[in-house]
Amino acid sequence: MAHSIGTYADFEALREQAVALRRAGHSLRQIRDELKIFNNDILNRLVKGEPPPEWTKRPRAKDDLRARARELRLQGWTYDRIQAELGCSKSSISLWVRDLPKPEPRYTPEEQRALMNEGLAHKRATQDRERASIKRQAAEAVGKLSDRELFLVGVGLYWAEGGKDKPYDRRELVLFVNSDPGMNSVFLAWLDLLEVERGRLRFRVMIHESAEVEEAEQYWSDLVGIDRTSLSKTTLKKHNPKTVRKNVGAAYRGCLVVSVLRSTDLYRRIEGTWYGIVGAVLPGDLSNRT
Repeated sequence: MAHSIGTYADFEALREQAVALRRAGHSLRQIRDELKIFNNDILNRLVKGEPPPEWTKRPRAKDDLRARARELRLQGWTYDRIQAELGCSKSSISLWVRDLPKPEPRYTPEEQRALMNEGLAHKRATQDRERASIKRQAAEAVGKLSDRELFLVGVGLYWAEGGKDKPYDRRELVLFVNSDPGMNSVFLAWLDLLEVERGRLRFRVMIHESAEVEEAEQYWSDLVGIDRTSLSKTTLKKHNPKTVRKNVGAAYRGCLVVSVLRSTDLYRRIEGTWYGIVGAVLPGDLSNRT
């Protein structure tokens, strides 16, 4: 028959029996069966403060890891090194070794900075190799362009970077401005595809007045294959002393402006083709046609 604890004296009497059984090496289940106490809350209160016998303790899977972590910490290992060695979380490591003395730094602040910079350099070099590999594979996948592909690419480039006609400001003139030499080369190849004579092209440089203007002019004239003196007058952007320019150095050459003379019909063809591309994607969309 199960016990019902009704008085303090009853509880204390049962507690004496429970503690005696606990100290004799009994498990909670054995004490429960012996004293007929089937209420877990009461059973735990009866043996409160008495440690369970060793034979009832289950071995924990992380006991070996904990012992190894403590051993490594005593050897002066950092949390990062212990984590890398044992493959467990830093929170677990911290819980296991927090009572141990903190190891002395293995490196001076200067050595730590040097190691950090070395690690960053290695990481960036790896990222650079991955970046270059992906770009190289993508470039190789393009292969040779058909005339149709180049034509559509050129229309897309112009619609992104070229001058546009507006209903309120009619300017049906082909005018392309860009700082990327590759993009300018593709645009010129596109004009060649359309059989636009080079004699109809005019070239001009737009650049910040504090840059190396003559070097930029020579660079762009070499790119398009003309003498520097054949360039139209360079447009100089005034310097604002309150701003800090980021487009500086040898790589900054401003923008090349390519204009096509007698290009009204060509401009209309470009605009019409672009609307055709939009219509192929969004059939029936006439909202951007002027």
